[in-house]
This record gives sequence, C-alpha cells and structure tokens, in this order.
Amino acid sequence: MAGKSAGRKTPSGQERYRVPILDRTLDLMELLARYPDGLTLAALDQELAMPKNAIFRIATTLALRGYAERDPAGRTYRLTRKLLGLGQSAMSGERLVEAAASVLVALRDATGETALLGTLSGLRGVVLDQVPSSHPVKVVVEVGHAFPLHTAAPAKAMLAFLPAAKRDVLLASMVFQRRTPRTIRSAGRYLVELEEVRKTGVAFDRGEESETFACAASPVFDRRGEAVAAVWISGPSDRVTDARLRSLGGHVRRAAGDLTERIGGRRVDS
Repeated sequence: MAGKSAGRKTPSGQERYRVPILDRTLDLMELLARYPDGLTLAALDQELAMPKNAIFRIATTLALRGYAERDPAGRTYRLTRKLLGLGQSAMSGERLVEAAASVLVALRDATGETALLGTLSGLRGVVLDQVPSSHPVKVVVEVGHAFPLHTAAPAKAMLAFLPAAKRDVLLASMVFQRRTPRTIRSAGRYLVELEEVRKTGVAFDRGEESETFACAASPVFDRRGEAVAAVWISGPSDRVTDARLRSLGGHVRRAAGDLTERIGGRRVDS
C-alpha cells in the first residue's frame, strides 16, 4: 500500500456541495474494493486521510448495514456482495442476473462450454453468474470470484469499450503479473490488445491466466452505451483451442448482443 490517499477531486464550482462524511465513506469503500481479502483498521488508517474514529465508525456502519463484514480472527473488514445487488437493480429497471439467465443457458447449449456473466469491481472483475458445461471435464467458477484485469477475457472486453479517462485510471493501477508464458506484461501491449477487441467485439484469454483453460468474452452495453458487464465462455484448453476460439467468439458476441437488448441497450454485433 502506498500511504495516505487524497480526497477525490471535483470541479471547483461544485466543492460547496460535497458531503464530507459521504466522501469519506466512498473513499473507504473504494479502498476495500481494491483488497478483496480485507484490511485491518490499522491498514485503513495508513491509507486514508481521515481520523481513526471516523474510519471505525464508517466501517462499523457498513458492517451493520450488510455492505461490509468483519472477520474476528484477522480483524479485517471486507466488502460483501450486497453492493452487486444495488448495481444489478440499477440496470434499466431489470436485474442484470435475471435478464442474463436464459442468455447464459442458450450460450452454454450453443458452445458446450461454461457460460458466465461478470462486471468490474474496483481493480478487479467479479463473476455474477454462470451456467456450467454439461461435459464431465469443465471450468466452474464460484459466483463472487474476483478475476484480474490484465489476463481475463471479460475484463479486456469491458475495458476496451470504457471511456479513455476511466480506462486509463484502471490501467495506471494495474500490475502486469506474470501468470503463464502467454501473460501480457506491459501496458503498451495491453492497449494494442484492447484496440483489437474494439475492432472485433470479442476478447480472448488464450491461457494467459492459467494454461489449463481458455476464454472468449464480449461486452454488454446499457442504454447509455456504457460497457457495464461481459458475457463469456470458458473451457479446458485441450477442448477450447486457439483454432476454436474464433468460432466460439461469434456465439459469445451474439449472446452479449442479446443481453444488451434485454437491458435496454443497443447491440453492436449486427
């Protein structure tokens, strides 16, 4: 961790409307989102430019409201999935997971591989739902699992279509840790890949996270045209080969277009 963080900047003409306690609460929540395993009060104090008693009261209130939980053993606070429910409820008046249910089933049936839905959460992505493959050997991921941005196909699919300002903030915070020989190791190379995703509408993980599986993903857009989620398939690398990924990508792109329409967005795959 890099020491005390400064408050969020806003246009000078709007500073008078800032609510200090809300500002502090959002700073704390955004910090916890960067550390899925949680942080102690001491670690929160080291990072946040606010009084210790304020940190304790905010963290305790979040826990009482169900937005955070405290691990008594490690004395750490971490965010819960309740925030995901708020985000899903805001999607065009229809819960994203509910809208995606039949889309994921159809995608699983069309490809034979596990079909998944996810979104961005801080400096990671998070799995919202999945429909497992019917093959005896398959990829199965827990709902709520957090995945890294630099290797995961769904993260690439969403980042490729984010506004440059939002994308660059995430990019500046990414650590290009080597997971396999295929892992992208630099921001420059990552940007080249994102440009290709923008052209094709499909992102791939060709064994970059693990050599045991591969993925193809496409973004889901809301009515404002923002990439708010991703749909993808994942399967064992001996079945989801490089040669097969392109054809699977076509199925994924159509599925993402179907879900985009369901939440009131405009599909871009037609």
